[in-house]
Amino acid sequence: MTTIAPPASPRAVPYTRPSIGALEQQYAADAVANGWGARCYEYIERFEHAFAAHLHSSTAGTPHVIATSSCTGALHMGLAALGVAPGDEVILGDINWIASAAPITYLGATPVFVDVDPHTWCLDPSRVEAAITPRTRAIIAVHLYGNLANLDALLAIGERHGIPVIEDAAEAIGSGWTQPDGTLRRAGTRGRFGVFSFHGTKTLTTGEGGALVTHDAELYERVLTLSNHGRARGTTKQFWPTVVGFKYKLSNVQAAIGLAQVERVEELVARKRTIFHTYASLMQDLPCDMNPEPAGTSNGFWMPTIVASPTAAFDRDALLARFTQEGIDARVFFWPLSSLPMFTPRPENAVAWDIHQRGVNLPSHHELPLADIARISDIVGQHLRRR
Repeated sequence: MTTIAPPASPRAVPYTRPSIGALEQQYAADAVANGWGARCYEYIERFEHAFAAHLHSSTAGTPHVIATSSCTGALHMGLAALGVAPGDEVILGDINWIASAAPITYLGATPVFVDVDPHTWCLDPSRVEAAITPRTRAIIAVHLYGNLANLDALLAIGERHGIPVIEDAAEAIGSGWTQPDGTLRRAGTRGRFGVFSFHGTKTLTTGEGGALVTHDAELYERVLTLSNHGRARGTTKQFWPTVVGFKYKLSNVQAAIGLAQVERVEELVARKRTIFHTYASLMQDLPCDMNPEPAGTSNGFWMPTIVASPTAAFDRDALLARFTQEGIDARVFFWPLSSLPMFTPRPENAVAWDIHQRGVNLPSHHELPLADIARISDIVGQHLRRR
């Protein structure tokens, strides 16, 4: 009997994966072989110094950096250092990954979800002021998919009310505001503190990992103490914590990979920007919006995203099913956090509850070839037409 082989499946296209080369392997191998005993923190310290130098601003100098095992852990410790506690409220946008809200609940506080701006998809300042109550302890501005939240407006609101603004820059490596000398004031460096993610999906990775950055020396010391099980720097009494702290430390091996990535960060960001602009050029005539880049800013374009026009003929699920059939790993736009079962629904956040149904994240790993970008763009065009 003759067996007919099924047709070959199209080559799989991952939506993201890290760019790991010889430098990362060299540093990681050294950390595995030699990063013990007296050298057990060597790559962590080198990584923190290198990342701080990357974030250096001509207008604000170099921030303090604490490497952590995750961005979630960094946010948890930062909120704890600000004194967020049961009964408090923290305001953030209703469209975000749950990691931006979860640390608020760890501390017994309540996340207050407000609507997002329809153009940036980030926290809408016009909605923030109305949500402030006597219990508001912080405002978290998430730079979603690399898009910059309106920090000028949010910082002004925070200053008027005496409320710290926190930047969740987990997805915003490479994003920032142009300074008078032409350099960037990088995302994550303007709020009371900023947090970053170095998860394996991010532009710069340590596998798993994150960082807290701040120009506030006092806050830095509080978080540093919390990050070491409550043992303050300079304490001579062994194994003597002064508060109950946390254990969110990045490993030396992970930091070795991260150091190599920081040394390549401009190359990594440039590739992300090239991929985005290629998509944007191929889909410029389609009825959709993509990640914005207002004048005076730069977008690191971590995740190229389309949001179909409300008047377009578009079926998100049909597009995702076609991508699956073609071996293309695309993702849905984040769900509104208030639509999740553990939170109270806030359908009055009309933009958030509408926009996620029209949004799709497109593949953007560093080695994505032009042929795949063209194929993906063509499929989007087949599923996105003007009525």
